[in-house]
Amino acid sequence: ISMFYLSCDDSLSFTVCVYVRLSEQAAVVDSVLSAFRSICGEDGVSMGGAVREQHGRDESVHRCRPPDVVVFPRCVEEVSALAKVCHKHRLPIIPFGTGTGLEGGVGAVKGGVSFSLRNMEQILDLHQEDFDVTVEPGVTRKTLNAYLRDTGLWFPVDPGADASLCGMAATSASGTNAVRYGTMRENVVNLEVVLADGTIIHTAGKGRRPRKTSAGYNLTNLFVGSEGTLGIITKTTLRLYGIPEAMVSAVCSFPSVQAAVDSTVQILQAGVPIARIEFLDDVMIDACNKFSSLSYPVTPTLFLEFHGSERSVEEQVSTTADITQSNGGADFQWAQDVETRNQLWKARHDAWYAAQALRPGCKAYATDVCVPLSRLPQIIVETKKDLIENKLTGPIAGHVGDGNFHCLMVVDPNDPEELHSVHLFSERLARRALAMDGTCTGEHGVGLGKRALLCEEVGPMAIQLMQGLKDTLDPNNLMNPGKILLPREM
Repeated sequence: ISMFYLSCDDSLSFTVCVYVRLSEQAAVVDSVLSAFRSICGEDGVSMGGAVREQHGRDESVHRCRPPDVVVFPRCVEEVSALAKVCHKHRLPIIPFGTGTGLEGGVGAVKGGVSFSLRNMEQILDLHQEDFDVTVEPGVTRKTLNAYLRDTGLWFPVDPGADASLCGMAATSASGTNAVRYGTMRENVVNLEVVLADGTIIHTAGKGRRPRKTSAGYNLTNLFVGSEGTLGIITKTTLRLYGIPEAMVSAVCSFPSVQAAVDSTVQILQAGVPIARIEFLDDVMIDACNKFSSLSYPVTPTLFLEFHGSERSVEEQVSTTADITQSNGGADFQWAQDVETRNQLWKARHDAWYAAQALRPGCKAYATDVCVPLSRLPQIIVETKKDLIENKLTGPIAGHVGDGNFHCLMVVDPNDPEELHSVHLFSERLARRALAMDGTCTGEHGVGLGKRALLCEEVGPMAIQLMQGLKDTLDPNNLMNPGKILLPREM
């Protein structure tokens, strides 16, 4: 077993203990390889270094934690059979979708077996008249919407990355459209889940897909956001929506963060069914101007999108223009044709790459907090001050309609001191959000990096209840161990 897994604890006895345990685990892996191959074929099992490395990291700053072996099941029956083998031999199980997560959720911190679900890529049971569809974990957001294109339907939850839809359910992802269409929590109707012992369950009953239910405990939402720590999601049934008759995009600059947020609150209070309302601060706008050869005023800016009929969209744009003007908004531009809409939104779409371009050769890392709308101006002002005082590069972009925003931290991955400074900044930011009645993560999840913050957010009794649920469903702590909940004290 690679020394990569060994603890850096100063206690020699502890390190030897960990080494022995992991060496024993490696021997167990060797002994079950034939069982894995009998289930999903020779091509369905890999111990190649490059494959293991690929499945030990996501898009976060957390270091790679490769599994001992990667398996590629093709159906739920194979997932169940593989899980039974792992359960029998006490091997950790780490579900893997597309690896686009941002909190280290796929790292094999205790070694074990990565279940790569990319070969389960069927779109099943589309019911156009009922506005729902069931998909397997290898189906991504863009793949589903391409499949739906000729039906007049679409799935609007858009986290930015072309993520696995089951992975999006596992992290309770959201994104730019959440202000109108909700997050994954509101859009998952049913889940098929394989538990740690290989048992297959359906959280709302097999094949059931009602638009609402009050039957029993809400098991579906127990697994949405569980980040693979309670089971492997092998199917998800999703709500679909009609593609709007008309879409209009708009951009407006503001003299201050307060003016931009005031406009957002008033737009929502006026009952405008805004589809997207995104915020970029002056640093982010400046970076986008340079990266995409744009000429937006370097001030806090809102990017908006309206969906509906031709007439309703015109009314929405008119109401919004009046509100933004009353709050000092300037340069209000709007467009309906696709090409011009895309040009207006180019700055927001390219924000990640524009931030990285501020420091070529560096890596971008997105923080993720969410606060009540009324606290958004205060937290952004305090955060910008923190960035300046600590000489950190972190332009801000946010889903302002939800109170959710990100600092796109641009950091040299080879500079330990700078990495530590960014880590400390991220913790200060999260605690600032908690002090304002918010959350340490609006949409990225807890993963490895926010386990202590979760304890501060929900308190010891809620953590105890979460641990009890985990112990009931996964008494041997095999499902994605080390994520969400901190390890128990020895």
